[in-house]
Amino acid sequence: MNLTTRQMRAFLQVARIGNFTRAAEQAHITQAGLSILIREMEKQLGCRLFDRTTRMVSLTPAGRRLLPVVERLVTDLDDVAAELGAEGDAARQTLRIAATPLVSSHLLPWVFASFRAAHPQVALRLFDADLGLGFFFKAAAGLDRTPVGRFELMRVTQATADGEPVGTAPWSALRGATLIGLPPGNPIQKVIERQLGEIGLADAQRPAFNFFGTLISMVEAGFGTAVMPTFALAACRRHRVKTDVLLKPRVGMDFFRLTKRGTQETEAMRAFSETLAKALPALSR
Repeated sequence: MNLTTRQMRAFLQVARIGNFTRAAEQAHITQAGLSILIREMEKQLGCRLFDRTTRMVSLTPAGRRLLPVVERLVTDLDDVAAELGAEGDAARQTLRIAATPLVSSHLLPWVFASFRAAHPQVALRLFDADLGLGFFFKAAAGLDRTPVGRFELMRVTQATADGEPVGTAPWSALRGATLIGLPPGNPIQKVIERQLGEIGLADAQRPAFNFFGTLISMVEAGFGTAVMPTFALAACRRHRVKTDVLLKPRVGMDFFRLTKRGTQETEAMRAFSETLAKALPALSR
């Protein structure tokens, strides 16, 4: 077995985004070239890494086992390369950020672009973290949570026309819909289920999928209706789906910056947090 960094980066792109076409666009290669890299990788490993349909791509059990290993390898390689490249450039900094696949593929590109324009001396890296981003519902020992934004829950349904604007709908409008969601143990799904329980719709047995990207594709295919935070709006706009912020009541969820307790905040961390806080409101409407 002789996996290349190109194969591993291709694997990570597809795993994050859940779509070969969009992964190829972000990797700046053709879809055919990306597919070849994945097929070669699967041939060397002797197993399938992705389940593919015409509308969605998801990790197989083997792919899920491989994902954290490849993330570590690529991150370590990037960090060493960044450190070696910075030896002759003392002013250059590296800020490492951890985020979920949906956040890293649909929210962070906009934030990264703004941040890079204002702070070209700082190199941004994903996965191996100086700070983490996401919905962290419980405080953890040795970690500090700082809210940087807030997202509301919305309904995602199959669209009847392209480019429909974000609307509003009461929670009661979900009655009669075929609902799909994240696995029952997911903290975000637990918040959603509590609210669904208020209108008699809690159901631990509903069809469940591991990623928001998969949920959105399933809605687009007419498989059901989903509830998710408005931080997924950027991803929804890439699909033929309709989004409506849920009312009566509005349910908000804080989006946090996570750092190790006692970590001294650098100028790069402070500047990135400010850029993020300014960008998030525009990405949730």
